Amino acid sequence: MSLSEPSTKQNRLRLETLAIIVFGALLLFVVFYAVSQRQQALRASPSGFDGLQIWLTSKGVSTQSFLGGWQVDQNSVGLLVMPLYDTVLDRSRSQPLTKTELLYQQDEYDLDLAIIKRKIRLVPTLVILPKWRSGMRLAGVAHPVLLSKRFAVEELLQDITGQSDAKIVYASAPLSDFSYTTGGGQEFSAQFYAAQMFTSPGCKPVIGATEAMVLADCTMSQGENRASGKQLFVLSDPDLLSNHGLRLADNSAIALDYLQEYAKDRNVMIDYSRDTWIIDPKRGVQRERTWADLIQFFEPPFLTLWLGCFLTLLLFLWRSWLRYGPVRHVPAAGTSGKAQAFQARARLMRLCDQDGALIGDYAQARLATIAAVLYGAASSRQHAESGTFLAYVKRRNPEHATALESVLTAIRSLPARISPAEAIHHVDELEALFEQIIHDT
Repeated sequence: MSLSEPSTKQNRLRLETLAIIVFGALLLFVVFYAVSQRQQALRASPSGFDGLQIWLTSKGVSTQSFLGGWQVDQNSVGLLVMPLYDTVLDRSRSQPLTKTELLYQQDEYDLDLAIIKRKIRLVPTLVILPKWRSGMRLAGVAHPVLLSKRFAVEELLQDITGQSDAKIVYASAPLSDFSYTTGGGQEFSAQFYAAQMFTSPGCKPVIGATEAMVLADCTMSQGENRASGKQLFVLSDPDLLSNHGLRLADNSAIALDYLQEYAKDRNVMIDYSRDTWIIDPKRGVQRERTWADLIQFFEPPFLTLWLGCFLTLLLFLWRSWLRYGPVRHVPAAGTSGKAQAFQARARLMRLCDQDGALIGDYAQARLATIAAVLYGAASSRQHAESGTFLAYVKRRNPEHATALESVLTAIRSLPARISPAEAIHHVDELEALFEQIIHDT
């Protein structure tokens, strides 16, 4: 006679683990969406440039909005269009606390001057200076009171071009028109409301005059962009290319002609990223760490340490093999220490002809097993006591309570030595009652 306990181990993925994974993925999505929400609002607003991408793409010009996240071959970029929504570079903007502060804030998100200059040195770049405060985007109304501070935009222009003599100039009339001539000799007229212009001795006007330029081909101080063969264009009034300005006069036609003529068969990339993702394929990717750094950990004196660890591992495996041998795969039920203890004790009792005592232990073990089935493993020990279990049976199965109590009393009063036939008779009675109680029959 032997005892065994059912195995309840499950290897499938638990429900709470799956819920944690889903919650983590949802949290990452929410964080990413919250971070990108400001840029999405800017791009679709009147001061954004989603319209420029749609317009150029519809005319066959390869155009894309770039938010960062992957590396771009600099040879594929015909012109990098970089709108600036930050008048004070290299300094974190202060968060608005009231609606008024929100309407009059100048900086939408923070940018870094060193990264901007690095991009200019890598590819031809069109830098678009900021013009409007947040109120223009939020209210959808352009008014001179919502223009960015002149000295802030002027200082930004000087930082970008490296020309300390660069100045910002405003038009005296509400609407200003500027002529533009295409390479084929066709005349267009660009129109701006509250035009924001600039002067700089290092810039050659493309739209406007030397004393009041809107779009110009500039050189940085010390000619660093010229030395690398790249060009810097500065657009002081974003309304030439913005969602709001493309609808004015011939602004859209000028944007198409100028950008298509310069980019040719390469991409026009509208860059909103805050880091440098443009690389030179000839130089390859410059990494901070190489395989040589890892190899240093396997050179002396570390080599001696690794050899010592390897020899210790071999000694450990060899000794464990001699002492325990290979791993033996046995059924899960046979590995239970409690079940093995029951089996050993049952065998000893049978060898000593102690069937009466064995039946008493068997009845107690079966009570614990049935309690685990009815109440669960957490409460099985509390309800495994015969008195508690009988009280439960009297409530749920009163017709079986008297019979079960008499059988348990008879088993406890058995002498140590009884015949196998009598022992089996008591076991059959007990199991029949347990079967009825479990299935409530």
